[in-house]
Amino acid sequence: MTKTDSLSTTMETVLAKAKHHGAEAADVIVVKDVSLVVGHRLGKVERIERSEGQDLGLRVLIGKRQAIVSGTDFSAKALDELALRAVAMAKTVPEDPYCGLALPEQLARDIPDLDGLDPVEPSVEDLTERVAAIEDAALSIKGVTNSDGAEAGWSRGEVAILASNGFHGHYIGSGHSVSVAVIAGTDDGMETGYDWTAATHGGDLRDLQEIGHNAGARAVARLGAQKSKTFKGPVVFENRIASTLVGHLAGAINGAAIARGTSFLKDHLGDQILAKGVSVIDDPHRRRGLRSKPFDAEGLPNRRRALIEDGILKTWVLDLRNARQLGLSSTGHASRGTSGPPSPSTTNLWIEAGTVTVDELIADIDEGLFVTSLFGQGVNLITGDYSRGASGFRIVKGKLAEPVKEATVAGNLKDMYLTLRPAKDLEWRSGSDAPTVRIDGMTVAGQ
Repeated sequence: MTKTDSLSTTMETVLAKAKHHGAEAADVIVVKDVSLVVGHRLGKVERIERSEGQDLGLRVLIGKRQAIVSGTDFSAKALDELALRAVAMAKTVPEDPYCGLALPEQLARDIPDLDGLDPVEPSVEDLTERVAAIEDAALSIKGVTNSDGAEAGWSRGEVAILASNGFHGHYIGSGHSVSVAVIAGTDDGMETGYDWTAATHGGDLRDLQEIGHNAGARAVARLGAQKSKTFKGPVVFENRIASTLVGHLAGAINGAAIARGTSFLKDHLGDQILAKGVSVIDDPHRRRGLRSKPFDAEGLPNRRRALIEDGILKTWVLDLRNARQLGLSSTGHASRGTSGPPSPSTTNLWIEAGTVTVDELIADIDEGLFVTSLFGQGVNLITGDYSRGASGFRIVKGKLAEPVKEATVAGNLKDMYLTLRPAKDLEWRSGSDAPTVRIDGMTVAGQ
């Protein structure tokens, strides 16, 4: 019996036990993962960690009541107790008029191969070579004085779902990552620079020498940073951190927030919310994408969608429950762990690249701020108010000037998104990505 056959047998057993104990409908999700991480600093391996785990989540439904339990023990006795406990809980919880499995005719039938699994599992020695190479490259930059460490990781994750409505889906994905952070300067004048690369296949990682050099150069470029003065004008977010603006947008159009009425965009479906010409794409089928998956967590088909097209908000991000509450159809965005119900979530999400270079994007700015780092959590998705700590570089007469620290950039996301202009330097880094973007009319507070 193969591992996949064994997993299917386990899930079928749990489903049968749930029905035996009184469940009217049920689904089972199993997540199995293994990971290996090597930490390295100043030429020495500081830690090696390997973990392996398996989790099973069971959701049972009785009428309009549902309960979810999870466990890591796959023995027959433990699985029977799990099913019995789930049914007992479902009999006592309040009714939820919007819960329920998908109808059989809604289920995904054609499961695409997204090439998300690297067949090569790296050894400790392989990961050690990666961290040594990236840290050595960073330390070779003149002005770098110390290392904050480098890390290389690998993981493999397996997800399987079986439901009483007839759905049975399974996929496996892998991930490789390498990162480094180094320090330039001494005493009170120290600055940190970092860089990283991540991919599903080891062969798709960016050049480690290049990443190390970039991390070191960024640390050196930050030396001598001064506090910004206060002004109102253009703020340019570097592509590495512009992805945070994509994340806030995803939260604001998430169906759960819309159903609760807790989003500043709740009344703007079909409206112009980004500048004309700007589109935001979500694509679960991107080959070798960091967040790709062939179906959603409720067994529904998923596909590439323009969530925002030419600046117009086209759709909410929906799972079945929130779609029912809003009187709409699921967009195939259900996501789920083993211990909670499905909820909507994006996959590979990005702002499409513009047509101008970063230099062209800032060329007409007399005074502005080029942000390379953000900190703090001052974003209110109910009102859209935005205020975050920032550091980066002054923009003076269309050119980057001296480094800046301890600034605060503030505005309202509604206004910010309407003036957002993207450059053409989109890079696939994290699964939620953006090119460098310019936003006019922001408040920059400094000394």
